[in-house]
Amino acid sequence: MNKRNSIYFRLLKLLVIAMTCTVIVYSGMEAVSAKLLEYYFEHSDYTSRQNDKRINNLQEYIRDNQIKASDAEELTRWVKKQSVVSIQVYRSGMLVYDSNYPEEEAIQETPSGREFYDWETYYILEFEDGQAEVILSGFYDYQIYWYVTLIGLLISFALFLVIVMLGIRKTMKYIRTLSTEIGILEGGDLNYEITVKGKDELAVLAQSLNSMRESFKAQIEQDAYLTQASRKMITEMSHDLRTPLTSIMLYTEILLKNKCRDEEQKISYIQKINHKARRLKKLSDHLFEYALITGETEVKLEGPYPVKAVFYDLLSETVSYLEQEQFHVALTFTWESYFIRINQGYVARIFDNLTSNIVKYADREAPVLIQSVSSQYSVGIAMKNRKKIPDGKNESNKIGLQNVQKMMEKMGGRFVLENDEKDFAVTLLFPIAASKCNKTLSVS
Repeated sequence: MNKRNSIYFRLLKLLVIAMTCTVIVYSGMEAVSAKLLEYYFEHSDYTSRQNDKRINNLQEYIRDNQIKASDAEELTRWVKKQSVVSIQVYRSGMLVYDSNYPEEEAIQETPSGREFYDWETYYILEFEDGQAEVILSGFYDYQIYWYVTLIGLLISFALFLVIVMLGIRKTMKYIRTLSTEIGILEGGDLNYEITVKGKDELAVLAQSLNSMRESFKAQIEQDAYLTQASRKMITEMSHDLRTPLTSIMLYTEILLKNKCRDEEQKISYIQKINHKARRLKKLSDHLFEYALITGETEVKLEGPYPVKAVFYDLLSETVSYLEQEQFHVALTFTWESYFIRINQGYVARIFDNLTSNIVKYADREAPVLIQSVSSQYSVGIAMKNRKKIPDGKNESNKIGLQNVQKMMEKMGGRFVLENDEKDFAVTLLFPIAASKCNKTLSVS
C-alpha cells in the first residue's frame, strides 16, 4: 500500500489544509476588524462618551465615599474596578495622584508647575478637600480589540473543526458501513460481500475480511461436501459389503448342513466363499484408505524431484505387472526437465489403485496406453484402456478412484477422469516446481 493512500497521511494533509484555511481566515478577519475599529474610533465620539460616563461614575464614587484628592488607596481601588482607565489628579498644577504609580507617597510634594495643553481633556471634580483637575485616559479600543480577537479565535476554531469533520465524514461513514457489514457476517450470511473503497488501511482490512469470508465459506462448503461424500460412501459401502456377506453366509450354511451333491460342488462353494472373502478384504482396505486420506488435514510434500526420478521405477513395475497379467502396454513418455513436489506414499498408492483397476476392468485384447502430458503449469501421466464386457463378478464401487482423487488434491494436483461406454481414461497432473531439459522414451 502506498503511504500517500494511508489514513495517517490523509489525516495529516487534512489537518494542514484546515490549519492553513484557519490562519488565512483569522488573519483576514483580524486585518478587516482592525481597519473597521480604527475607522470607528476616529469618526465617532465613542471615546468621549466613555470618558464622560466614567468621570460621572468617579464623581459619584468620590462623593459617596468622601474621598480626598490625596487618598491614593481609594482612588486606586476605583481604577482597578474600571480595569481599562488610568487617572492623574492635579491641584494647582501639582501632580497629586497618578494611577500608574499609586504607591509613590512623595509624588504630591513634587511640584511640577504643569500646564495643560489645548488638546488635553481634563475634568474638574469636587473632592472632600476641594476641587482638583483630573485627566482620564481610557483604553477602550484595547478592550474591544480583545473581544474581537476572542471572537475571531472562536470562529477560526469552529472553522477548523468544520473542515476536519467534513474531511473525515467519508471515512467515518465507511467505518460505519464496515461495522454494519461485519454484523451481517456475524449473523451467518457468508454470501454478503464486504464493500471495498479506496486504497487505505480500511480498504486493506475490507479485502482481508472478504478473503477470510471466502476461506471460511469454502471451508464450510468443503466440510459439507466431505460429510455428504462420506454418507454416500457409507451407503454404497454398506450395500457392497452386504452382498458378499450374504453370499458367504448362504454358502457357509449350505456347507454346515452338508447339502452339497458331491465333493466337486463343495469345493466350488469353498472357492466362492474365498472369492467373496477376498472381495470383502479389498473393500475394507479401500474403506480404511478412504478414512485415512480424509482424516489427514495436511500432507507433507517431498522434493522437488525430477519427473524421471518420480515415475521411472513406478512405470517399470506397472508395465511388468500388467504384462504378467497378459496386457499389452504402449508407453510413450517424455522425460521433461521438470521438477515436482509429491508425497511418495500417496503416489505409490495411486499407481496401485490404477493398476488394480486396469486388471479388473480392462480388456486384455486392446493395448493399455500410458503417456506423459504437460502444460505451462503442470506435468503428469495419462492412462487409457478399453473396458471389457461386464461379467457381474467385479462390480466397481468407485471408492478406489475417489481415493485417487483425494490424494491428488492433497498434493495440490488434479485428477481428470474420462469414462464412456468403450474406454476408460485417467490423467494425473502435478504442479511444476522447476525445469531444465528433456529426453524421450517410447516403448510399445
